[in-house]
Amino acid sequence: MGTMTELTAADGHKLAAYRAEPAGAPRGAILVIQEIFGVNSHIKAVTDGYAADGYLAIAPAMYDRVQRGYETGYTPEDIQAGVAVMQKLDWKNTIADVNAAIAAVQGAGKVGIVGYCWGGTVSWVSASRASGLACAVPYYGGSMPNFADEAPKVPVMCNFGEQDQSPTPEQARAILARHPAVVGHFYAAGHGFNCDHRGSYNAEASKLARERTLAFFRKHVG
Repeated sequence: MGTMTELTAADGHKLAAYRAEPAGAPRGAILVIQEIFGVNSHIKAVTDGYAADGYLAIAPAMYDRVQRGYETGYTPEDIQAGVAVMQKLDWKNTIADVNAAIAAVQGAGKVGIVGYCWGGTVSWVSASRASGLACAVPYYGGSMPNFADEAPKVPVMCNFGEQDQSPTPEQARAILARHPAVVGHFYAAGHGFNCDHRGSYNAEASKLARERTLAFFRKHVG
């Protein structure tokens, strides 16, 4: 469905991105931010899904700063390796890469962002630090508790798992309590429940969260 393209961040860094076009005129654009496993087949499928719903969808390769073309599966070793790459990233550069993706798709209309796992934290931080977003939808961002003081500039809706340990439901509720305007939904599922390539996949939770996310994008993006 989609194709690989190249983005250029403000500091000159070039990063790859997977871009999927809708069938008709776009309702707007959606940034899809990867888990720690890179822009792999699952993230490409998610991006294709948003394009099928009428949006220009783009998944920037956020790990290109450290290792180009990073893409893995979901074994414990893959998780360790993905975390190691993530720890080498700098938030200033990460937001610069988000801004580059926003700039690349702004011609399609308003721009929303959705992210999963590490990408959930990126989506949360982007809601306060990125330029040109209309809304943000973080899914179970494990490091979100470290950024509880961020002040989102745009509407935010969070999808959390009741059985998650990263963040725990307690941590998630503490974030929501600090930000009364942020919408929070909890699902009877664990971390990574949206990913049908992982053991933690929960079809029911994934479907409901996606419906809510699409409704949120319809409202704020188009």
